[in-house]
Amino acid sequence: MNKGELVDAVAKKTEKTKKDVDQIISAALETIMETVSENQKVTLVGFGSFEPRERQEREGRNPQTGEKMTIKASKVPAFSAGKSFKELVESTISS
Repeated sequence: MNKGELVDAVAKKTEKTKKDVDQIISAALETIMETVSENQKVTLVGFGSFEPRERQEREGRNPQTGEKMTIKASKVPAFSAGKSFKELVESTISS
């Protein structure tokens, strides 16, 4: 599902216009990205959490040459699924 399909599905469930739903989803995603980029965690109970995580410097290899190289430390966004989300996915896989 891409963003357009998500907008369509939410508009159908909420009986709101696609334009309104698109603005709301865009604003929510922008807010999550801004908050995580400010080194804060966003928790949506039952759905999951978005947070920044530190990656330590590590050794890697250039895939073209096989030469060893150092990959710099970095900060990356991460998502952890909530309990309800995990249980829903698990129940559909088990069926």
